[in-house]
Amino acid sequence: MELPNYFLADLSDPSTVTQKLIGEACETLKQNRERFLLPRSTDSIIHLLATLGRDWRDRDYPFRKMVLDQGPERTGFTRETLTIGLNQFFAQVTRENLEALVLQDFGSLRKMDELCSSEIEIKSNKASITRGPDLIAHFTGGVLPNPTLSSMITGLLCRSAQFFKCATGTSFIPRMFAHSLYIVEPKLGSCLELAEWKGGTETLDAALLAQASCVTATGTDQTVESLRTRVPHGARFLSYGHKLSFSFVAREMLSQIERDPVVKAAADDITAWNQLGCLSPHIIYVETGGSDSPHKFAEDLATELGEREQIEPRGTVEQGVAAAITARRMLYDARASDGEHTRIWQSAGSTAWTVVYEEDPQWQLSCLNRFVYVKPVATLPALLHALAPVQPHLSTIGLAAPASRARDIALEFSRFGASRICRIGQMQNPPLTWRHDGRPSLGDLVTWSDFEF
Repeated sequence: MELPNYFLADLSDPSTVTQKLIGEACETLKQNRERFLLPRSTDSIIHLLATLGRDWRDRDYPFRKMVLDQGPERTGFTRETLTIGLNQFFAQVTRENLEALVLQDFGSLRKMDELCSSEIEIKSNKASITRGPDLIAHFTGGVLPNPTLSSMITGLLCRSAQFFKCATGTSFIPRMFAHSLYIVEPKLGSCLELAEWKGGTETLDAALLAQASCVTATGTDQTVESLRTRVPHGARFLSYGHKLSFSFVAREMLSQIERDPVVKAAADDITAWNQLGCLSPHIIYVETGGSDSPHKFAEDLATELGEREQIEPRGTVEQGVAAAITARRMLYDARASDGEHTRIWQSAGSTAWTVVYEEDPQWQLSCLNRFVYVKPVATLPALLHALAPVQPHLSTIGLAAPASRARDIALEFSRFGASRICRIGQMQNPPLTWRHDGRPSLGDLVTWSDFEF
């Protein structure tokens, strides 16, 4: 399927993107928003998005087929990984979930459409309405498409024109989704723009920042802070910096009947998008005192990852990434030879997967790309003590615990600062209503107007 050049990211030569071109594109986006997006009802936008969500789950849908056929070469993810990732993401894009998102943040499906009153507002003789920014500039980071796709959805629900400055080499899947929108609703598709240029190109960044009333930034803390200093006065700035995630397996889940499904679920989290997202676990902490040992859990996890490689291969990685994994493996091979405090299991003849068992509970960054640590921990306070250095960066905790303890453990993790605690196996599959970094997805974008009568 040949696609027209609707977006700057469609151009074969990204170097043709100039300040003038960006400025003109932003002006066009704002005009199109006024004409085509603002008059739309929330219900009609939800219907459109839910229809697209259903289409993208159809195995014969042309855009899905294009992503699965061309995606491995363009993204580095294997066809199997892309298939699972697309299925999980678009399974969330339903009318029910979209309505739940709007209700969660606004309290009413009509708050973007008209002045209306909630039950509490009626008692105080008040009505209110929300409005989104005229143009959101998204500076995306990372290789996962899901955050960008989610931003497209929330921006449309807020009636905002959107310009996505994608990290180099990451626009393919978001661009395919934008094209799928354009085919169904050309007028709404014309309220989106996507482009790629090298990060830190300040002249191009400045041209986009000058036009935006809201700026979102995802990436390293340094990237985010650099953008923050250049956002014009009066523009809203929403940042999503570097985050870290891990899993916790309670001792009750180590019996064989409980352990096997937990091991499989942990492997789901590690293989999802090759462990490259902020929601992927670096470490799986396993509580001691169960009917089996954390060491046995690590051994079983290694077996499971080996089997996964046969049905959902990781694929190749850049030479520098492979070298880093190899060097890390050599370090733990040496440590393992000195005693039982460290063990390592690894794929033979490749860097496809690695499991390191280490008794030291202190936080350790993984190489990712299906490289995970398993560490024993005696108590929850001991775990929180080990996590103290990374507490400000915590995102998601995958939890496997019996119902009798799960809520209490989740409460402790939430008090410690984790913004999301979920079942193991679902770390890279947050619901559409997920509050990214603990903040409301729609609520962060809009401004409210109150009418007191």
